[in-house]
Amino acid sequence: MAKHKFQTEVSRLLHLIIHSLYSHPEIFLRELISNASDALDRLKYLTLTDDGFKGFAFMPKIEIRFDGENHEFLSVSDTGIGMDAGELEKNLGTIASSGTRHFLDTLSGDAQKDSNLIGQFGVGFYSAFMAASRVEVVSLKAGEEQAHCWRSDGQGEYEIKPAERKTNGTTVTLFLNEQGKEFASRWRIEQIVRKYSDHIAFPINLHFTEPVTDEEGKPEEGKSIEKVEQINRAAALWKRPKSEISEEEYTEFYKSLSHDSEDPFHIIHTQAEGNLEYTTLFFIPRKAPFDLFFVNYQPGVKLYVKRVFITDDEKELLPSYLRFVRGVIDSEDLPLNVSREILQQNQILSSIRSTAVKKILGELNKIAQNTPERYKEFYAEFGIPIKEGLYQDPANRENLLELVRFKSSSEEGLTGLSAYKERMKTNQKAIYYLSGGKEEQLRSSPLLEAYRKQDLEVLLMDDEIDEIVIPTLGRYQDLEFRAINRSKAAEDLKTDEDKQEEGKIAPLAKKIKQVLGEAVKDVRASNRLGEAPSVLVADEDDPSLQMQHIFKAMGQMDAPAVKPILEINPRHPIVSKLAGVDDDELFEDVSRLLLEQALLLEGGEIESPAHFAQRLNRIISRVL
Repeated sequence: MAKHKFQTEVSRLLHLIIHSLYSHPEIFLRELISNASDALDRLKYLTLTDDGFKGFAFMPKIEIRFDGENHEFLSVSDTGIGMDAGELEKNLGTIASSGTRHFLDTLSGDAQKDSNLIGQFGVGFYSAFMAASRVEVVSLKAGEEQAHCWRSDGQGEYEIKPAERKTNGTTVTLFLNEQGKEFASRWRIEQIVRKYSDHIAFPINLHFTEPVTDEEGKPEEGKSIEKVEQINRAAALWKRPKSEISEEEYTEFYKSLSHDSEDPFHIIHTQAEGNLEYTTLFFIPRKAPFDLFFVNYQPGVKLYVKRVFITDDEKELLPSYLRFVRGVIDSEDLPLNVSREILQQNQILSSIRSTAVKKILGELNKIAQNTPERYKEFYAEFGIPIKEGLYQDPANRENLLELVRFKSSSEEGLTGLSAYKERMKTNQKAIYYLSGGKEEQLRSSPLLEAYRKQDLEVLLMDDEIDEIVIPTLGRYQDLEFRAINRSKAAEDLKTDEDKQEEGKIAPLAKKIKQVLGEAVKDVRASNRLGEAPSVLVADEDDPSLQMQHIFKAMGQMDAPAVKPILEINPRHPIVSKLAGVDDDELFEDVSRLLLEQALLLEGGEIESPAHFAQRLNRIISRVL
């Protein structure tokens, strides 16, 4: 017998489960049945695809037994793949998932909500300790002769020792605590299985005893008979006609599949016949999964072939920007022994994926058009991934452009591109936008002054991803995207008067450029400023200041710094008076302050705060 200590995260998790998460303990049975079903799925796959298992006697079933008299134990047994001693230690003594620590950090203190997170974070087995003071797991791996027993009271240690078991598979036995005794009941077990696990594709058999009755139907004292009854439908829910599936059945299947405690936001069930036969059942969650922005996120879609489970770890089933979607793809045409490498190049799966993506985006578009308030709820959770799709999925870019939303200089809340287009001025030829920085910073940008004056709407893009995505789009329908913090946008607003002002101020701009030297690419007169004396813009093909920050954050430190263009306002008194300044020191101080204040408004960093303060103090001293 070997004793082991739990991994630190497991100990913390078990302490939490045993002492806190008692408000929703019934989920332990859902989790154990789900694990048993996975074990059967994996063995079934091997018997169909692995020559070493071709002659293996596979008799899939899940058995539930309980102590109906004393309410001391409950067990869940399967005839699946099983585990050896090393796998028992790996799977039950440690938690490999990087999400575990995030799980512990996510806990809200609300016991019911927290208990529902257990399965979602891949630690469902440990929910058994909500109902048990001790748990034993006896398992025999398929193809091996020696079984092993894993045992723990959840107090920091577990032991593994050789055991006896005649058939491959796993039996989990819970020695019930006071909280768990209610589950040693035929009625309670049937209720939970029908609620959470009716869709499991293997028979779930409940063993129970009934008293022997006499001819009058009265129980005979001390006599009973053991009975076995299948308590689930054992049919793949997604293969049933949609008309026969209730909303409640869809919802419980979703919760079992995703371990989510909330109902799905939207359900998309498609059964295709013709050249390709397949079924897809997709669910869009109400809330973003915890690992939505993890590089190693867990895919949410399972692949089946003719109802045989193939994989739930393939990120190619849907594009990564739809990684929040949960569900099932079941193909009648793929080979059962399809490998991961073949999956990534398979034309059948590629066709299914392409159609599935169009269907999902089409459903979202219907929601956006028909129930905009409901779409707002979706977009608050998944707007960023939808924007990722704009550069990941050129084939569906037109559909995605109808789904993205932005803030606006003239509208409340979020707006779409089609709504922006409807509000455009008659002679307006471009979609104006300003990106980079937080919303408050964008709204206070001096660049907006001229657009407000001409009643031109500007989209405010405060998601960091906007800086990356929008410049790659080019156009929306017949409209060009035009960033108002770039040099070209000024041409749209230029009048004959502006051209005259530009000519008058050209000598001053040239002199300021000589003072600022290599700090700027150029100094020009601005026709888009009102109250502000200066502003920084980027040349048309140069990355913006915010984009340079992103490059730096991504570790591209060697990228050359791109110099901005300083635009000065000919109508501002500081600029007009600066033209008449003969004091070289004062001229330099004001010129540099024009650059530095514009830099601060852009969210940039001043190269030398000390020199900035000295310049400011000299100016203040002159004024006083």
